[in-house]
Amino acid sequence: MSDRTISSEIIFGGRVFTVQSDRVHLPHGTEATMEVIRHPASVVILPMPDPERIILVRQYRYTVDRWIWELPAGGTDPSETPTQAATRECHEEVGLVPACLERLGAFYPTPGYCDELMVFFKATDLRTPDRAAEPDPDENIEAKTFTLAEAKNLLVTDNVTDMKTALGLTLL
Repeated sequence: MSDRTISSEIIFGGRVFTVQSDRVHLPHGTEATMEVIRHPASVVILPMPDPERIILVRQYRYTVDRWIWELPAGGTDPSETPTQAATRECHEEVGLVPACLERLGAFYPTPGYCDELMVFFKATDLRTPDRAAEPDPDENIEAKTFTLAEAKNLLVTDNVTDMKTALGLTLL
């Protein structure tokens, strides 16, 4: 809790995030009530089998009622570092484990109401693991390798409509 916080109440607690209603002192001297989504950090992986190709995943997103192509991503577990989470998520969603992870940056996708920080990693030297990963129960994922040009073209043809993927592709 920030030293600006006067009071805080959790108004919703879910599996992925909580929602708080905070009474706060703002920097310009006024008080306000702010509803904030508290979300653990997440990772976004840019898995690259070679310098000219990238793997995207296609999955159904209930909230927008669409199948979309996107970069593999997921939340960090409480005991994980972002690097550990990126390795786990790459294994779970793509079926490969990166021997090399390069941190490309970290960004708040919606800082107006959510504290989630997305950490982007370029994953290279992808290897087949000794064991298959177990996907999350709510995931039905198809992985496909694209050239970088094909992946970036998906942005202009409305086949990639999620912000993390659009941003991630610009980081290469």
